[in-house]
Amino acid sequence: MQRLQAFKYELMPNGGQQRQMRRFAGACRFVFNKALALQKTNHAAGAKFMNYVALANKLPDWKQEFEWLRQAPSQALQQVLKDLERAWKNFFERRAASPKFKKKGQREGFRFPQGFRIDQPNSRIFLPKLGWMRFRNSRDIVGTAKNITISQAGGKWFASIQTEREVEQPIPVATTAIGIDVGIARFATMSDGSFVEPLHSFKCHEQRLAKYQRRMSRKVKFSKNWHKAKRKVQKVHTRIANVRKDFLHKTTSAISQNHAMVAIEDLQVRNMSKSAAGNADKPGKNVAAKSGLNKAILDQGWFEFRRQLEYKLAWNGGVLIAVPAQYTSQTCPCCGHVAKANRKTQAKFECVECGYENHADVVGAMNILARGYRAAACGEDGSGLVRKRRAQPASAKQEPAEATRCEATHV
Repeated sequence: MQRLQAFKYELMPNGGQQRQMRRFAGACRFVFNKALALQKTNHAAGAKFMNYVALANKLPDWKQEFEWLRQAPSQALQQVLKDLERAWKNFFERRAASPKFKKKGQREGFRFPQGFRIDQPNSRIFLPKLGWMRFRNSRDIVGTAKNITISQAGGKWFASIQTEREVEQPIPVATTAIGIDVGIARFATMSDGSFVEPLHSFKCHEQRLAKYQRRMSRKVKFSKNWHKAKRKVQKVHTRIANVRKDFLHKTTSAISQNHAMVAIEDLQVRNMSKSAAGNADKPGKNVAAKSGLNKAILDQGWFEFRRQLEYKLAWNGGVLIAVPAQYTSQTCPCCGHVAKANRKTQAKFECVECGYENHADVVGAMNILARGYRAAACGEDGSGLVRKRRAQPASAKQEPAEATRCEATHV
């Protein structure tokens, strides 16, 4: 089994190296935007789509037109064009939105596929056109280094080294399966009744962030005091992100080590957190309430939670199954009856058919686990929507109720 893993370290460059890295990142951003603009113009004219090779052939002409591009490493500029081609491919296959122009100060970085050297015993890295640079050697690098990505975040520079190595097919130590229902009041509720309290990283630092943002808004833009205030805002944002990452990594590591199969809801977080403001012709309803809900959803980090669970379970020999989320909290796990009236409140579940009572999130997690079993055993989507039935008169639902109980017993 081939395992790809990245090891990220904080760099400690000198002043000259920092200036050079900012220039390299700016050159990569310029090439990306120029290639994207060329693609859009080409598409508007009805011409054929330009692939990586066609765009890479234009690099020498761009370097003659803009001499400062020659200072940047050629392989870093080529990697930017490969990233653009991958972004278009994801867009055409409907995995992502169309590529957008990059802005200065956002996700600055560049990548070297070769030419770098790592001297870990002495805690230093050699980068083309930058020379040797020290880094904070926090852990050993395992595997063969394939490429290195240099990025800037929160005023600091980082190196992410992607490695590749062959490992034996992992065999899960744990033998249990669990369903997880994510939410706002409870970050993750398990089908066994346990739950993980939410961290609310952004909410805990929201007032402090707003204070520094107000100070920054009162400064003359791009002045020295404005840059000082901006660094404080960046520091708070970095703190929020680091706290959330630490929480998610610890939670997903514990779950992946203790369970061989995990079933979760296939949530479309992007659609769930869309703005409800609308436009001038069709203004939205309950905009303030929806805005608060969107902020709470994004503060939880549901997508990152699922992403980390997926690869950590694979590393431990487990499996992650995503099932449809429809009616998970309205379906009775005892008799299979589906009705909106089953969920009395946000937290209370009481079946109107058989009287089963439990916490609504626990019921949702139990139904998610049952759908995961069906998906793993039969290859279905696991939703069980064919068993869905609304509240009907007692005479009309006697026969379907028997069939539902049989199916629930079979599951």
